[in-house]
Amino acid sequence: MSGAPPTSPLRVSAAGLDFQNPILLSAGTAAYGRELAGVVRLERLGGIVTKAVSVEPRAGAPAPRVADFGDGMINAVGLANPGVDAVIRDELPWLAREARVARVIVNVVGRVVEDFAEVVRRLDDAQGFHAYELNVSCPNTRQGGIEFGADQAALTSLIRLARDATRRPLFVKLSPTLAKIGEVARCAADAGADAITAVNTMPGLVIDTEARKPALGFGPGGVSGPGLRPVGVLAVLRIRAAVNVPIMGVGGISIADDALQYLMAGATLVAIGTAALANPSVPERVVRGLAEWCDRHGVRSLGEIVGAVRLP
Repeated sequence: MSGAPPTSPLRVSAAGLDFQNPILLSAGTAAYGRELAGVVRLERLGGIVTKAVSVEPRAGAPAPRVADFGDGMINAVGLANPGVDAVIRDELPWLAREARVARVIVNVVGRVVEDFAEVVRRLDDAQGFHAYELNVSCPNTRQGGIEFGADQAALTSLIRLARDATRRPLFVKLSPTLAKIGEVARCAADAGADAITAVNTMPGLVIDTEARKPALGFGPGGVSGPGLRPVGVLAVLRIRAAVNVPIMGVGGISIADDALQYLMAGATLVAIGTAALANPSVPERVVRGLAEWCDRHGVRSLGEIVGAVRLP
């Protein structure tokens, strides 16, 4: 039998969707799922967030795009993707067949505010997915490259346009660099977001000292892995204090205890990325570990612990 039984304490609801457990694969680390066939059993997880989808195909950043630095990973993929039309034609039909009980959330990116709504509009009649995740951490080329999430006027417009294009749930993914992340989350919720994803990667630079140049072809990149976890947990706690919408916690999750920290800070869902790239068995191990923890502690529903921790 796959998935969680009907009485499982791991079943959760968020943004109007039911998830058999709170463990998802995070955006950018699981492609569109097909690459994981035979490696990760999506039917055992709560869901998958796809890699980015943009209006037009994107070639992405120059190689190398990913580097390990011992304490984590840094990447600059450049939001490479085949474009929305190819995703509708080639990827969503596979997900519709294979994801089964796992929820599918499509990550959406754009260069200008209107791009997000255009991707949503084109996708919305397709089958094979359940919600959108708007990556507002990418740069607004119309405003000199400032992140959409750092400009509340642009963020409001972006979400409202996307909201007008769909009735499916909208998750909005925020950067950990936002000084007032709770305030930005409240702005997103007021504009129509159904849930918040926190957090994206942290900007960083790894230097290859033998070659005397950056380890990535692009130069700087996004840092992920264990060091991001405390940043993400604090962001989730601050967002939970500011808004009353579900939160997906992301960053540095590799064992059940990591996921529990996010849940206790206020997340309803958690997504695993870097750890799953290194070891595809990690997500299922985390699911089992959560079930064992609930059994040991007499927890009948994860709702009993979501948001259980408050700052002094």
